[in-house]
Amino acid sequence: MFSNKKEQIRFAKFALVGISGTFIDFFFLNLFIQRFGIAQNTAKAFSFSIAVFNNFLWNRLWTYPESRELPFFRQFSQYLIVSIVGLLINISIFAITNQSLIHALNGFLPNNFPFSSSVVSYNISAAIATIVVLFWNYFANRFWTFRSISLK
Repeated sequence: MFSNKKEQIRFAKFALVGISGTFIDFFFLNLFIQRFGIAQNTAKAFSFSIAVFNNFLWNRLWTYPESRELPFFRQFSQYLIVSIVGLLINISIFAITNQSLIHALNGFLPNNFPFSSSVVSYNISAAIATIVVLFWNYFANRFWTFRSISLK
């Protein structure tokens, strides 16, 4: 997928940052839904947004440390635009898979299963959406937000 070792390392760092963002996303998704009773799609939008800010900071500081020389707000604006497109992709995939999984899981999970089919469904849906959006975010940010960083 990547022609040089430096880009492989960058992708690995980007993915690790994404994993931290995923934990943040899932934590806040579940917190907003289960503790505050926020609607699932709204909760997903909020949790995803918190994760985006986390990811931008870590990618700027760790994955692409050379980018710290660039203007913060310009770079964050680009990252935010990529993330908003990613959010639209994420929410679309989440909504489609969540509804399908709820119906599929209703008769599948045992009665004594500790989580409802709804909880299992929205967590699986969030995971699927996250994996798809990882690739969108990496390539869009690599070739737009962080394009001035050498590929070598």
